[in-house]
Amino acid sequence: MENAEPEFEWVKGGALITNKLGLHARTAIKLTKLAMKFKANVEICSEQRPEWVNAKSPNAVVKLRPPRNSPIYVRAAGEDANEAVDSIVYLVNSNFHE
Repeated sequence: MENAEPEFEWVKGGALITNKLGLHARTAIKLTKLAMKFKANVEICSEQRPEWVNAKSPNAVVKLRPPRNSPIYVRAAGEDANEAVDSIVYLVNSNFHE
């Protein structure tokens, strides 16, 4: 029998970007550093760019460029997926602690 990877369901969440500059380089780095702390696959997307991108990739996150007052969506799959989504949603909702 082949080794099968365990299958996980996507845990999803969303938050509103309230930073006056939107999701820019500094805030994108904060988001990716947080995402990298988790074992789960973590992805985000925005209404401007609805394709899911790897939240652990600074370049991919910066390219989303959601402006102020626009939502971003987060999903994660893996053993700590709930914690990953909750932590990223909290970070965004707290205006990236700025």
